[in-house]
Amino acid sequence: MFDDLNEKIISCCLCPRLTEYIKSVGLTKTKRFKTEQYWSKPIPSFGDPKASILIIGLAPAAHGGNRTGRIFTGDSSGDWLAKALFETGFANMPTSVSINDNYKLKDVFVTSVIKCAPPQNMPYQSEILNCSQFLKKELDLLNDTVKIIITLGKIAFDNYCKINNIKKIKFGHNKIYPINQGKTLISSYHPSRRNTSTGMLTWQMWIEIFAIAKSLINPKENSN
Repeated sequence: MFDDLNEKIISCCLCPRLTEYIKSVGLTKTKRFKTEQYWSKPIPSFGDPKASILIIGLAPAAHGGNRTGRIFTGDSSGDWLAKALFETGFANMPTSVSINDNYKLKDVFVTSVIKCAPPQNMPYQSEILNCSQFLKKELDLLNDTVKIIITLGKIAFDNYCKINNIKKIKFGHNKIYPINQGKTLISSYHPSRRNTSTGMLTWQMWIEIFAIAKSLINPKENSN
């Protein structure tokens, strides 16, 4: 089922502004990656299709996922996520640099609100609405196994709550909410370069999110 969904995501062109932007980024490139061939298409999700933990980010990075073809790959946010997942036992290696690097996730699935890189990382509400069909489908496919949802940033938090009709809870870092069907929602700041370079999000704050998620899905293991 994920293969069919990913094909639909990759071929999507519902948002003309985003379609034009990701193609233009792939043509102009940036100096560091001048010789590389950019993906420049919508980015499908990635990870274990039977995951207990779902991570929802904002969107691919213009010179990260939009270049490499895999979400949270080839940029600083991807570096932070890969290292944290490796250190908490959810990834087989601490880096995510290329779609061909053999990076694998165990019991974790990673997706995003928007499947195309938006200019200035600021999608329009109409674009979020267009893309929500894909996130809804992913949530349906993962519903039987996912127990923990980690949202990275306020847009991811708000959109997840809207899709699931969750009200009267507020975004913040390391906020933990029991929600429908015995699941738990954890909100986190996004590991964007702006947040990590200013100290808004420290490494200790970040790694704690994944340690808590692990303890929630393996309570017996963490009590020994």
